[in-house]
Order: sequence, then C-alpha cells, then structure tokens
Amino acid sequence: MVEAAKRNLPAMAICSTAFATLGRSQAKALGYPDLPIAIVPHPFGIRTRSELKEIAVTCADDIARLLSSAASNDTASPVAGKINRRADTLAVPDDPEGLNRYFMERHWGDGFPVIAPTPERVARMLSHTRRAPDEVVGKIAPGYGEATVERIAINAVLAGCHPEYLPVLIAAAEAVSAPEFNLQGIQATTNPGTVFLIINGPIARKLGVNSGNNCLGQGTWANATLGRGLRLILQNIGGAQPGEMDRATQGQPGKYSFCCAENEEASPWEALHVERGFSPGTSTVTVVPPLGTWNMNTHAKDVDDLLKVFADIMAFPGGSDYVYGGGAPWLVMAPEHAHILKVAGLSKADVRIRLWEQSKMSAMRLSAKDFARTQNGRRAELGEITRETMLPISPRPECIGIIVAGGPGTHSVYMPGSGYTRAAITREIVL
Repeated sequence: MVEAAKRNLPAMAICSTAFATLGRSQAKALGYPDLPIAIVPHPFGIRTRSELKEIAVTCADDIARLLSSAASNDTASPVAGKINRRADTLAVPDDPEGLNRYFMERHWGDGFPVIAPTPERVARMLSHTRRAPDEVVGKIAPGYGEATVERIAINAVLAGCHPEYLPVLIAAAEAVSAPEFNLQGIQATTNPGTVFLIINGPIARKLGVNSGNNCLGQGTWANATLGRGLRLILQNIGGAQPGEMDRATQGQPGKYSFCCAENEEASPWEALHVERGFSPGTSTVTVVPPLGTWNMNTHAKDVDDLLKVFADIMAFPGGSDYVYGGGAPWLVMAPEHAHILKVAGLSKADVRIRLWEQSKMSAMRLSAKDFARTQNGRRAELGEITRETMLPISPRPECIGIIVAGGPGTHSVYMPGSGYTRAAITREIVL
C-alpha cells in the first residue's frame, strides 16, 4: 500500500468495519491521511456463502471506484513537513489532578497518575546516556513514530522511572523495532498481545529489578516503571492507542507493565543472555510477545510427571501458537521445578525437545474455522493437515523460550505466544 503510494501509483487500504479506525490512523501516521479506504462489513465468520458473495461484489465495486478516484485526484500523496526530532515545551496545569487530566485528555497516559516530564527531569534522565537527544533509536509500529533518545526519556519520566533506568528503555526500544519482532502484528491485533521485558546481567541487581518472589506482580519500583515506560513508548511514540490502532478485544493487565529479571542465582542452567551469545557480565534486555500468563502449579517431583503437566497445559485449542503457523511460547520456570529437571540430567535444550514432542495437539480439537485456518497457515511447514494430524506448538523446539524466575514454591508460569512472531529479541544495555 505505502510502496504504491510512494511510487505515485493508485493506492488504497481495505479494512473491515472493526479495523477502519486502525486503517485511517495508520495511514495518517505514515503520512497519507487522505488514502482511500474500502470498508468491508465485519465480522465475516458468521456470514453465509451467499452473503459473502454479495459483500465481495460490493467490495470489488468500491475498490474499483476508489482506485479510479485515487488515480485521478492524487489523494494518496504524502503530507510533507519539516521533521523536528526535538520535543516542544508546553504549559500544563501545576496541580497533580489538573496535570493528569490534561495528559489523559490528550491520550498521553495509561490511566495511572503520571510524572510531569519537565525539562529538568528530562535532562536528568538524558544525563545517563551519551547518545544525542535527537538520535533515532528505532521506529515504533504501528504508527512508525521515531523513537528518539529524548522521546524515550520523556516517556520514562512519565512512567516514574529513575534516570539510571534510561539505558534499559533505549535498548528495549531498539529491540522492539527489529523487523523480525513484528511489533505491527503485536500492537494492532485483536489478541491480548503485549511486550514482556526480561532483564539479564549485572544491571538487574544494580537497579533492583525483582527476579524472585512476586517478580511478575506488584511491589518493585524498577519492574513496574520499566514495564510501564516501554508501554508508554509503544503507545505515545508507536501510536497504539486503545480502540484506535490497538485493537485488542479485551487486552490484559500486562499491557500496563510487564517486566522482571531472570533469577540467575537460583537457576541451574546458563542465563538467557548467555544462551544468546552474550558474556555473563553483559547486561541485556530481551523483548517477548506473550498473550498472558497461566499458573502451572504442580508438586510433581518425578521429571516425567512434571513435563507431562507442563505439556498438557501448553496444549489448548484456543492458543494462537497452534493455528497461525506455529508460535514461540515461553515458560517462566520456578527454581524448584528447574532443579528437578536439572537433577534428572536435562539441559534447557533437552526440556525444549521433550515439551515440543509432548505438547503436540490433535487437530481434532480445533473448531472447523480454526482447522481451516491451520490447514492454510501451516501447510508449508507441515504438509497436508488432516484431523488426525498432531500439531506441534512451534516449528522447532528451539522456538520455546525458558527462563528461571520467581521465589520458593511449586508454581511456574506458561506464556502462550502471540502467533505473529517467533522472534524474541535481545539487545545489550549500554551504560
């Protein structure tokens, strides 16, 4: 669509009624506010074949008419403007209530109280990096706003981050901008997808990022504000406003904040960042796109029993991992469960292979619509799919992510993947 517009060819977008707002918002964000949009009635799944034929005929007529209009009127021309990568200064209310009302009216907040990003606070934040304020770290989908160092710092202040947290958010913004992470698919879907930050290395201890008891819950400033800081970056720079470009049907609490450190001291295996080629003394942030968290509570002490429970929980027909071409699920494993597996002689790679085999799910469990989507979506990977096919949760065992985190207790956490990406991205945190 955008490539055609750039080459001065007739261009347009096709959206269902439920996604028309997203289509208009994204076209505007990409510099084509007048791009024609053909609207198709939503939903499709409950329509009869005859109804779909009528819709298709109407839609074809609309597409022909809009493309003709775009060719003659040049409505797909981009809106040019001077690029200003430095933030403007605004006069805002002094009192906290007025300040927060001001930010929420402009959709710059997340529903929680914010800290005013005054020039002094932003300057203190910027003092913790050597990068220029107007340096572009990455472009944040779906609006593809430029995440400059200064804009990242502003959102960090809004979220309540301490200045020394800035390098983490710079690395996280760079990671989510990686094309293979497919942030567009995570930010603009009806799925409850979000971004989970995993912090590894010395910086986790230095900043006090919780990796133990309640590490995915409340109570730790670093976890809460780092996760929230990234969320505000995704919203304010990426343009993923709820109900506009963010089309999540319900969403999830992790879209407020989702961050922890790996409990490297309690893990019997090498840390995540070491697995990914970094030295133990390097600090990193890894971005992961989970749909939510499921408690895996089992007192099993036998390795076979333990893996059976984990695999049974992973295999459920509502999971995007099985339908959309294979995903990248994650397990946040309790130290007690990890040690049971380690004592039995299993490495992380061994656990992945066992879980990948044991979590295969019969295509018989899928609904008729989801089965048809799976046949189309995974044919290249699995060949012809029948109701007897055993579907793997991911294309390869290596796609299953594992970290060790949390405190004492027999509770691990399963995080189904978004189905839109198999790439968790790790970036070094440069202090």
